[in-house]
Amino acid sequence: MARAGRDRTAAPLSTPSLPNVAGIDLPRAPLAPPAAAAAQAGAEGPRAVGAPGGAGEDADRGALTSWIADLTTLHELTSSLSHTAGLDDALHEVLRAGALLVGARRGFVVLRPADGLGPIAHVGLGLSRSELGAIETIPRHSAPCELLIDAPGRPAAEILHPDLAQEPDLDPRHREVAARLGCGASYAVPLVTRSGAVLGAAVWLFDEPTVPPDGRRQLLALYLCHAAESLARRVELRRTQQALLLLREGLLPPRLPQVPGARLAVRHCTGPRGGGDWYDVLPLSDGALGLALGSVTGSGAAAVAAMGRLRAGLRAYAVMEGEDPVAVLSDLELLMRQTEGRRTATALYAHVEPGSRRLVLAGAGHCPPLITGDRRTEFAETTLSAPLGMLACWEAPSIDIDPAPGETVLLYTDGLLHRSGEPMERALSRLHQAASCAPPPARQDPQLLADHVLRVMLPDGPDGRAQDQDHPEDVVLLAVQLTR
Repeated sequence: MARAGRDRTAAPLSTPSLPNVAGIDLPRAPLAPPAAAAAQAGAEGPRAVGAPGGAGEDADRGALTSWIADLTTLHELTSSLSHTAGLDDALHEVLRAGALLVGARRGFVVLRPADGLGPIAHVGLGLSRSELGAIETIPRHSAPCELLIDAPGRPAAEILHPDLAQEPDLDPRHREVAARLGCGASYAVPLVTRSGAVLGAAVWLFDEPTVPPDGRRQLLALYLCHAAESLARRVELRRTQQALLLLREGLLPPRLPQVPGARLAVRHCTGPRGGGDWYDVLPLSDGALGLALGSVTGSGAAAVAAMGRLRAGLRAYAVMEGEDPVAVLSDLELLMRQTEGRRTATALYAHVEPGSRRLVLAGAGHCPPLITGDRRTEFAETTLSAPLGMLACWEAPSIDIDPAPGETVLLYTDGLLHRSGEPMERALSRLHQAASCAPPPARQDPQLLADHVLRVMLPDGPDGRAQDQDHPEDVVLLAVQLTR
């Protein structure tokens, strides 16, 4: 939390070590020789040191017990870190493990990779947001995280302030924040990978003036060697996810068009692996509207690229084929065979005429639309058809939907059903119940209806990220209500 006041170098553990245990190279410090152990124990007399019942044997047994305890602790802590779900959880686990090792109750970590590519995060343990905000007001020349992260060359091994109230060279603001938080001492260490890349720094806060024992600090250093590598991998994963998210956002419509006679709402929850779910809304000639949804198999950059090609192709075919959804999907299937190889995709395309209150749609292995209003909530009876790219020639009849005034048609990808965590039939029943039990205001507003359906269907809330960040499925929900 502060300036590099007293820099203490931790002594090596006085226990033997094995190479690369639990992913950590332990120090090769041999046990103290029997003569030294006997001297430390004050052993005297003619009995040989190290003989059964001698002081040397007791010292060796105690050192071995300590070594086993340290090794067990490292194994448990590194195992807990490996089972965390994401970067934020991993940062919390590093703080918890460090607090356990050095005997602290509170702490915080600043993640700010030195390469400047992010991500940036401030995570606290036992600290409120206001307390973290107060810590951030400490001048950079006194804040230990800033000193460790911005240090030229290799950062210091640690920054220890054993008595914050009496530290002579401490910045006054630093001392003021420490007094406000009730901190008597702090211990800061950098998060550095084996290659020397600085990821950030962690600080643990003590209620009373203290100095963590050398053995505990050495054990923390061993743990952080493993933790920094784990955090570096998660940082790269977060960067990849953010890049895929930006790519997807660039390939999808930036906003929904304003079409007279139609009210639209869309919700798109992206999975962390970059799936291939997509949607499109196209204003056509004569006031008509084209609605499209699709899902490409696979995940990652390849699936996102395939999604972009199919969406671009469908937009062209929708303009050329006009009122025939079957022809649009047939052309899309031919394009997919030529460009995507063995990949398959589900798709749905609807031609909407707001003036005549008519929807003509065709689907290729896609979920059936749901029509909901004051008098009915039912799934449209679509013909069962294979996904695109699965059969030698795709063909399926289209269906007509004539929604009554005030009714909303819900189009969605199968991720909405999969993310519910239930079998497909029960998920469809749950979706039907969510729409039929929507409150009256939601029935009149597609935006409110979309949010209501997601709250009921997804255990992680409308944004799809609150509790289920690593779920592989994307979700697209498109609602259309004809007002004429």
